[in-house]
Amino acid sequence: MTHRPLIRPFTGLRPRSEDAAAVAAPPYDVLSSDEARQRAVGKPYSFLHISKAEIDLPPEVDHYAPEVYAKSAENLKKLIDAGILFRDAKPCYYAYRLVMGEHTQTGLIASASVADYDANRIRKHEFTRPDKEDDRVRQIEALNAQTGPVLLAHPDSEEAEQLIAAATKSTPVADVMADDGIRHSIWLIDEANAIERISAVIDALPSLYIADGHHRSAAASRVAAARRGKGRPESAEYFLAVIFPARQMRIMDYNRVVRDLNGHSVADLLRAIGERCTVTASAGAVTPERSGTFGMYLDGRWYHLAIRPELVPVQDPVRRLDVSVLSEQILAPILGIADLRRDTRIDFVGGIRGLGELERRVNSGEMAVAFAMHPTQMTELMSVADAGEVMPPKSTWFEPKLADGMVSHVLD
Repeated sequence: MTHRPLIRPFTGLRPRSEDAAAVAAPPYDVLSSDEARQRAVGKPYSFLHISKAEIDLPPEVDHYAPEVYAKSAENLKKLIDAGILFRDAKPCYYAYRLVMGEHTQTGLIASASVADYDANRIRKHEFTRPDKEDDRVRQIEALNAQTGPVLLAHPDSEEAEQLIAAATKSTPVADVMADDGIRHSIWLIDEANAIERISAVIDALPSLYIADGHHRSAAASRVAAARRGKGRPESAEYFLAVIFPARQMRIMDYNRVVRDLNGHSVADLLRAIGERCTVTASAGAVTPERSGTFGMYLDGRWYHLAIRPELVPVQDPVRRLDVSVLSEQILAPILGIADLRRDTRIDFVGGIRGLGELERRVNSGEMAVAFAMHPTQMTELMSVADAGEVMPPKSTWFEPKLADGMVSHVLD
């Protein structure tokens, strides 16, 4: 069988430089339909009309109805016909830089091999839900394109970083300051020697890691399998990806809030937790300084929790995660929450919202207790993926987020 490289260039579908700001949109899965509808008001070129096309249909229409996918395809065709989106003349790579405050990360937009995903060289760390996979499959088939990139991480490679950084010395083909203050910049990499060197360096890496986009990559695999052997172009054997150096990526805390104390009084809860943790009252909000520590907001007061070291199974890449330790030592045995996916007594708050959001939700009476987490580290995610294991739900919150619509991958 012919060797398929880990990544390859493609003829990207992208906005003209002058229209990039009007097109770029938040990822489809970070906004509700109502939020997307509000964001898209007065923005006819916004990619939200493609990624969340239900905003252009009556509110009562089911978001997974066939007419939603048909509307998405219609809206994409409109932008292409109007010249807002165009395709590059030859296969290219694209450098992509994200700047959020003091944080900068620079990566590569490429198409990544479905075969390597299927063989676990592109490694997973999450379960997927069939209904969400089905949605992405229908979207890809309706558009004959992949528009939502999969966020990948590559292990340390100074050469890869240097090659991609070299491309950013020229003028970007898109430079967008989004509404949330994140800057998205894209550079074209179309010189044959640069493409060849980047391809070789990435292909030499042992593996890539999915950071975000498990449903998009699973859907791409299903589309490729359905098209295989039917005389269709093999572009479906690759999926749209943005690949960043793991050491540049930033995972924020993903905090927990619980609706009630499972029948405990405040004093009883503190006593029960004190059997497993060192509990110290704090004068202010607690940002956990290292793994094995947590902040807890309870009854109008913050506490610093430090798990007893002997309770952490350090040899197990999943159970030693802070999110696992909290679940095994506090959430399940004390608060009675054993299933993070289905238990409606728990909710999750991305660190981008700050610790003040935890205080607000407890002070309002909506929730009874909140736990501030130390962020999961990229090395921990990679260890779980290397072991073929799965992270607990809501373990990672990546920031900054990619933008939809900057470059899409047409399957032809």
